[in-house]
Amino acid sequence: MGHERAVRIEAAGAVLAADQVIPDPARGVVLFAHGSGSSRRSPRNRMVAERLQEAGFATVLADLLTAAEDLRDAQTAELRFDIGMLAGRLVGIVDWLGTQAATSGLPIGLFGASTGAAAALVAAARRPAEARAVVSRGGRPDLAGAALAQVKAPTLLIVGGADSTVIGLNQKAAELLPASTHLHVIPGASHLFPEPGALEEVADRAADWFAEHL
Repeated sequence: MGHERAVRIEAAGAVLAADQVIPDPARGVVLFAHGSGSSRRSPRNRMVAERLQEAGFATVLADLLTAAEDLRDAQTAELRFDIGMLAGRLVGIVDWLGTQAATSGLPIGLFGASTGAAAALVAAARRPAEARAVVSRGGRPDLAGAALAQVKAPTLLIVGGADSTVIGLNQKAAELLPASTHLHVIPGASHLFPEPGALEEVADRAADWFAEHL
């Protein structure tokens, strides 16, 4: 599946820490956008990333905040909702992937969790030629605002069946997305998908979506 490599990426004026795995051969690369208060070490996203690696996809799990910003956000929770800033950094990482020999020819997918899903969708709207597919896990796509109407990438919205408020927000967002969009509800699953088999289903559906669209 390839070895994990720690990298530092300059994006939108910040230097971001990231973990990258590139299988040989790789059929595409998936960039992860973590949710509020999370990081590249999120065990949930790492589990999904491992499933994608098994399916032949390179993965990049990046912290979208610097260490200093993360400390500030832990006190104020303000930066995790700055969707424009987070999306700008994702765009910077997308551009960086295009400059790297190992990933420059690979189609790019975006996987966003919670508020990271909104940032992923805004980034997809800003880089329509590069971002070829988006998957949201328990996401807040509504926070992408007017950018939803500009997303051209096929988008899979995965929501837990017990996460009723987020289901409604995803249903409304799906109506605004002009590209091919599918809302997949996992029965009985709550927001973080801790129920037996729930996260595995997220990973399988994400792998299938990227396999179809990248």
